[in-house]
Amino acid sequence: MTERPQPGKALPELSLRLVDGGEFALRDGRKIWRLIVIYRGRHCPRCKPYLGKVQRLLPDFSNMGVEVVAASADPLDRAKADVEEHGWTFPVAFGLTVENMRALCLYISDPASPQETSWPFAEPAVFVVNPEGLLHVVGISNAASCRPDLDLLIDGIKGIQSRGLPIRGLAA
Repeated sequence: MTERPQPGKALPELSLRLVDGGEFALRDGRKIWRLIVIYRGRHCPRCKPYLGKVQRLLPDFSNMGVEVVAASADPLDRAKADVEEHGWTFPVAFGLTVENMRALCLYISDPASPQETSWPFAEPAVFVVNPEGLLHVVGISNAASCRPDLDLLIDGIKGIQSRGLPIRGLAA
């Protein structure tokens, strides 16, 4: 079993393919803040409003120097359709494998019906990575209805940045 992502540690070394044809490395050595949003996929009616709010808040994230990336297990055609339909301008990765999901210790679900997908998909997660490449905030859910409030997340990142707050949750 893979060790779950720990605050104060780096994410595993994974490279994900982007809808725009590029790649996104979870560890790329750049000294920036990053928000990685894992979403369930095109079939999920809760993901669209959540990622729509990410899109609306993109200027806030940008003003704080936070790069935003979203990722799902969807294949390219479905991820691209979402990007085009919803006008997301942040990078979107596709094709998360079960091995990728396990490496990130995400909750994985099998489709409940053919209307969802025909492959396993990740349940929602949010990772905030600081400029040192360490996880500063970890939020992993097992259900579509449980995700961090984005306004609170922005406020929290602002507080971390402006007050130099330490990574929490390191106590054993």
